[in-house]
Amino acid sequence: MDLVLGPTIELLGLAMVVAIVARRLRLPYTVGLVLTGLGLALARVDVGVTLTRDVIFDVILPPLLFEAAISIPWSELKRDLPLVLALATLGVALCAAVVAAGLTTLLGWPAGSALAFGALIAATDPIAVIALLRETGVKGRLRLIMESESLINDGVAALLFTLVVASLGEGASAPTPLGVLGQTLLIGGGGVAVGLLVAGIAILLAGRTSDHLVETALTAVAAYGSFLMAERIGASGVLATVAAGLLMGNLGVLADEQDRFALTSQGRAFVVAFWQFSAFVANSLVFLLIGLALAATPTRSLGALVVVIALALAGRAAAVYPVSALFARSRWAISWPDRHFLWWGGLRGALALALALSLPPAAPYREQSLVAAFGVVAFSVLVQGLTAKPALRLLGLDRAGD
Repeated sequence: MDLVLGPTIELLGLAMVVAIVARRLRLPYTVGLVLTGLGLALARVDVGVTLTRDVIFDVILPPLLFEAAISIPWSELKRDLPLVLALATLGVALCAAVVAAGLTTLLGWPAGSALAFGALIAATDPIAVIALLRETGVKGRLRLIMESESLINDGVAALLFTLVVASLGEGASAPTPLGVLGQTLLIGGGGVAVGLLVAGIAILLAGRTSDHLVETALTAVAAYGSFLMAERIGASGVLATVAAGLLMGNLGVLADEQDRFALTSQGRAFVVAFWQFSAFVANSLVFLLIGLALAATPTRSLGALVVVIALALAGRAAAVYPVSALFARSRWAISWPDRHFLWWGGLRGALALALALSLPPAAPYREQSLVAAFGVVAFSVLVQGLTAKPALRLLGLDRAGD
């Protein structure tokens, strides 16, 4: 325990120093963390903690997903739900298809490996840009769409990735439509069901206490318990935690005090603060670890990496612009500036790396997939992250307030 706790506390202390310096320099916090991680790795400093699939899935993702989910009001989400679902489902499929087609055509990847990478890189992680939206005062619809789409498309991308990888195993038979449907129901539907079940039990238990500490502890059980339980039965932990967060957020945290399942006034305030802090800590650790891992990632072909980054951007464009065009003449239409920022703000992050790291050791093109995933994430954080604020100004979105 001490072997892990000590280095983690040291990293967290370093992250706080980076946060202070980054704010003074008006540098995006996540960019400062990645650069610090790169510097530590290049200086050959052994921090004692490494970025693994288990660290991301079991420690990092639940607080990030839950914190975002509990803050989304259902009354606002349902107004744009058709658009959000289209972006998170059809958009993910289009992104994965464009990336996979490019990898097979331009770099000669086998179709299965290319599609697996296309699926994992379709998962957006715009947490850093959402923080920027909050800091610059951009509120309303754009932020809601970005947050909601990211939460749902994480689960959809993970589901698609799981289905593709299952068909790549040695001796695996070609998937049948019935088999795909069954897996989709287990992974996707099972994840949502577990999340709603665990959150429902937590809400019922919270109604039996007026202690804000117990209420907060129950939200922690719901966040991590739903994730771990879903993963144990082969369902999607991502969708489970998102479902749990949406249910607990709307029934317990965002509800009026007189509502039946609402937490106490002190509990609601404490829960929000607790999860904001938890997400901040998780974000701090993961971006430092990303920087450390990037320095250790081999880059044999810079040209191939440039192609992969271009394909990731093209895939995101295919996810945003055609889907947005489908709603152009409806009440869910979004403006061109919003579309442009949805494209540029579709950063890749922790989930894409976790999925890449979870590829079986014998999977074809596993090393190439890892290098490509780290390259895309590095570009997302360092280039797109640094230019997000100028992009907001250029598009006139820093003055948006509705």
